[in-house]
Amino acid sequence: MLANFHTHTVWCDGKNTPREMAEAAVAKGFGMLGFSSHMALPEGGEGTVAPGRAQAYVAEIRALAREYAGRLEILCGAEAEYIPGATAPEQSRYAHLGLDYLIGSVHYVVADDGARVPVDYTPELLFAGIKAHFAGNARAFVERYFAQQIDMVEKFDFEILGHPDLVRKFNLRHPYFDENAPWVRECEARLAEALANSGKLAEVNTGAIARGWLDDAYPAAPFRELLKNRGVGFVLSSDAHSAAGLDCAFDRDFGVAFKTEI
Repeated sequence: MLANFHTHTVWCDGKNTPREMAEAAVAKGFGMLGFSSHMALPEGGEGTVAPGRAQAYVAEIRALAREYAGRLEILCGAEAEYIPGATAPEQSRYAHLGLDYLIGSVHYVVADDGARVPVDYTPELLFAGIKAHFAGNARAFVERYFAQQIDMVEKFDFEILGHPDLVRKFNLRHPYFDENAPWVRECEARLAEALANSGKLAEVNTGAIARGWLDDAYPAAPFRELLKNRGVGFVLSSDAHSAAGLDCAFDRDFGVAFKTEI
């Protein structure tokens, strides 16, 4: 069954309405579509569903699910941000919404001085953040990114780890670290161990392909193989921010088996 669990709409930073995404899913032959608007409860933030609007988001998706029953199974989830000390993908924070699942994601790396350095917004902001808050040390930044993910996986209750090596997004066009360096493999191995021990799923995320930054999914092929060998389960996700990208690269062979239930 064709399924996608990572879908954004105008409720956060997507371009299409939930109905437009559902119509595209039906037209493309999907059997299941999971909505996963960005959330960062309790504080909210740019590009996320405002805390006071979260119930309305869920209500719209649930109504759509009833309307499309028999044609498309629709789930309501959230991509929940992890910013240490501020917000986390913890079921207790989101229980009042009655969501079907949470994707736990890191989009900001928190430096020792408390600054939040954006991982994937623009190359300019990324490199300025590394210079200002990591003394220009890209390795220290990447290691902190992986450490933050491991911390999230080990401490919090969610189902899917979002784009496990998002730090690669700009690295093809604007190289700033060696993805094959032994220290990177060590970071990946520690995250793989944490994921395997937690029972959480990793997503194979084609979003960077859709947006033209990479020609492979997150996580990269060697990391996927490492996760597979550790017994980690996978879901295939497009991280779609538009109806056109809903099935981006879903026809490719990523070398792993995918679950369609979470």
